[in-house]
Amino acid sequence: MKCPFCGHNDTQVVETRVAEDGDRVRRRRQCAACEKRFTTYERPDVSFPAVVKKDGRRIDYEREKLRASMNLALRKRPVSTEQIDGAVERIEEKLLNLGVRELPSNRIGELVMRELRKLDKVAYVRFASVYRSFEDVDEFKTLVDEVRR
Repeated sequence: MKCPFCGHNDTQVVETRVAEDGDRVRRRRQCAACEKRFTTYERPDVSFPAVVKKDGRRIDYEREKLRASMNLALRKRPVSTEQIDGAVERIEEKLLNLGVRELPSNRIGELVMRELRKLDKVAYVRFASVYRSFEDVDEFKTLVDEVRR
């Protein structure tokens, strides 16, 4: 593993633990050259379904793209990184459990909305208003009324 501080290729594992969620291994490493420590995580390498966009294009699933869209909706909201990580993990687990090779992008959007609704109602409304491409204020009002109930 390359050191993120000095780029040296010789690092040593000084501690290994199973992460809190049990799905990853957390390793503390130390660089042999600069002696700085850093953390790495290991997770199983699995194949996610290809994402079928609205225009028919097929693209690879990208965890960072999912996380970025959730972070945008959750911007300046009182939700911890750990809560977001948990939501992303749950979405990915559902994607894997579907057992399909391709999945429409709107299905992923629905899973994101479900998780955001549990985490933060404002973030849910933000995401839904963009995701559902609201055309007028009445659609927005209907969504807000639905959240209030």
